[in-house]
Amino acid sequence: MEQAKPDEHKKVIFSAVQPSGIITLGNYLGTIKNWSALQDKYDCIYALADLHAITVRQNPAEFRHHTLEAYALFLACGVDPKKSIFFIQSHVPTHAQLAWILDCYTQFGELQRMTQFKDKSAKHPENVNAGLFTYPPLMAADILLYQADLVPVGVDQKQHLELTRTIAERFNGLYGQTFKMPEAYIPSVGAKIMSLQDPTKKMSKSDTNANAYIAVLDKPEDIMRKFKRAVTDSEACVRHAEGKDGVNNLMEIYSCVTGKTTAEIESEFSGRGYGDFKGAVGEAVTEHLRPIRERYTDYIKNRDYLEQCWSEAAQKAYAISIRTLRKAMKKIGFIPPKNI
Repeated sequence: MEQAKPDEHKKVIFSAVQPSGIITLGNYLGTIKNWSALQDKYDCIYALADLHAITVRQNPAEFRHHTLEAYALFLACGVDPKKSIFFIQSHVPTHAQLAWILDCYTQFGELQRMTQFKDKSAKHPENVNAGLFTYPPLMAADILLYQADLVPVGVDQKQHLELTRTIAERFNGLYGQTFKMPEAYIPSVGAKIMSLQDPTKKMSKSDTNANAYIAVLDKPEDIMRKFKRAVTDSEACVRHAEGKDGVNNLMEIYSCVTGKTTAEIESEFSGRGYGDFKGAVGEAVTEHLRPIRERYTDYIKNRDYLEQCWSEAAQKAYAISIRTLRKAMKKIGFIPPKNI
């Protein structure tokens, strides 16, 4: 499998996402769709963050299936192994190695302030484990290993990137330039897709109401049904305005899958009710996801190809990341091993 040589003039982008089962329309429009779009402009390094996933107890069989499913689905969504390095995090041991080092350069108080730790501790009080607490240094290791220039993040992940920068600055201050300072890359459209039933909340697969989210692999009839039940308001006017959270969310989704601007959408549905609008959004999303579902079906049947892709990607990721790890360890004073 050939891959283009890195372009010295291209910036490096790193991004990772957990293989947590259902991938929603929000995940796709906010993250995965952008992964595909960035490949021609940047040197892209992508990962399935399976190490991060085990801060919550996993059923082993389901965990393996979700990882396999997610890898195939990301390829179906346009991640090209000839253009990008797309690997499974646990296949590259440098992530765990650098994470331990960065643990020792992260302050206890900094980790205590992390919003995600507070939220997940409240959600899983029976399993507030050390991994959940030290999750951010592992995320920092993911990014810093590849000397990433940019990290695509949603608005709810900016705190983690800020801590990554703090850790990198602290290490660099002690030992000299070691890690590049990554910047946030936040797409202007599709950064945050909201629930169809409560548009003040982010779309999530963990929502107890299945009508609140669209799964990328949902059947067309299910997609249409969910959009027809989407919460709007009593105005019956398709326009983007403050206080119209449900309509704004549907307009955002429609814009993401059609490329139409807010003004074009308002003009298209001028004088038409929400029934027409919801139906149009549902049809547009269905047609946008159809080729993805078809490609996914082909990939998931071809385990040999998937294994080839992630094995070659892991080798490339290791070759890049081990240079950073060796550099950091040398600066700290570790005796370098001869066999790696």
